[in-house]
Amino acid sequence: MLSETSTATVRATLPAVGAAMGDIADLFYRKLFDAHPELLRDLFNRGNQASGTQRQALAGSIAAFAAHLVEHPDTRPDVMLDRIANKHASLGITAPQYEIVHTHLLAAIAEVLGDAVTPEVAAAWDEVYWLMANALIAIEERLYAQQDVTAGDVWREWTVTARVEDTPDVATFRIAPSDGAPAPVFRPGQYVSVQVELTDGARQIRQYSLTGAPGSATRSFSVKRVRGGGGPEGEVSAHLHARLRAGDRLRVSAPYGDLVLDDSGAPLLLATAGIGCTPILSMLEHLAEEQHPSPVIVVHGDRSPADHALRADHEALTHELPDASAHFWYENPEPGTPGRTTARTGTVDLRDLPVAAGTRAYLCGPLPFMRAVRSQLLEKGVAAADIHYEVFGPDLWLAQD
Repeated sequence: MLSETSTATVRATLPAVGAAMGDIADLFYRKLFDAHPELLRDLFNRGNQASGTQRQALAGSIAAFAAHLVEHPDTRPDVMLDRIANKHASLGITAPQYEIVHTHLLAAIAEVLGDAVTPEVAAAWDEVYWLMANALIAIEERLYAQQDVTAGDVWREWTVTARVEDTPDVATFRIAPSDGAPAPVFRPGQYVSVQVELTDGARQIRQYSLTGAPGSATRSFSVKRVRGGGGPEGEVSAHLHARLRAGDRLRVSAPYGDLVLDDSGAPLLLATAGIGCTPILSMLEHLAEEQHPSPVIVVHGDRSPADHALRADHEALTHELPDASAHFWYENPEPGTPGRTTARTGTVDLRDLPVAAGTRAYLCGPLPFMRAVRSQLLEKGVAAADIHYEVFGPDLWLAQD
């Protein structure tokens, strides 16, 4: 809990700090990378830094955490903290790194706000920072313990056993532990971090959802090549598409992620768009193995059937369930496309789909898609607490909420 004195100070200064948080985050990262260039080279996503999305997420999460402390002093924003902690654990973040962040973040706040940062204001926001940091450190320690790894030492060498070209822009890689030991357990919906050394020597890290069932001896993940299109091209996805072949080795983290399938037996709606189908494929394979008895509605939107990664698996796994239906929407449908699912034209629209009472929904795809689907589900009576989602990249939605 935030102390009474700091609560009053944070409440009074939150509008000014929140309004300046974008500038604060920008200056913070410049200070951080000037002092520790190795963090940008080997830890932080250079693409997200170039696009500014990481700075937006940092600013939003700190402001949201502070607002929660002031408005709900007896609780913590655990959903936000769990999501951040899982991402940190997949990167191998350690407690001492929070000291480094603290130094440059508080310096950025002082520099941007100037004389407004009195000793009382500095102490209050210092308290906010350490409440958030210590909560994350505690969660991350538990996550490391669950995977039986030492804090920060999450990496293991894996060997690529197969590569499959799903679409012109999506490749699936099947991997197995190089040492022959059993693969670590994971829950349907979780991801791993993959670290690669690029041509300039940087060791960049990206997260990819595991697409198979937890019980399989090997693991698989699919990579969509991120093309520029006015923004930075995905340097890791381009590297993996151009260079990674069967027999190559990779450094892969233990599995993490807070979007995990609930095994309560409730009716389910699994809605995705684009490459967002990957965590749902793991859920579907698990559900098929368990012969989930309740209704399952599978929804997907894409540009065309040819762009729909893992389309055959998406459809086949749905039809292995005793009570399931698949509904695919394509902006550019292709007549005569084989398959047991009737394709619809346009974007995903749930208004004509019956949704059972007590349905739990899992969403993954671009933010506009997930916002639209969530609104339609709420209109259909699905409880807000039963709608779960995954954002590939910095979670700007959670920080804004």
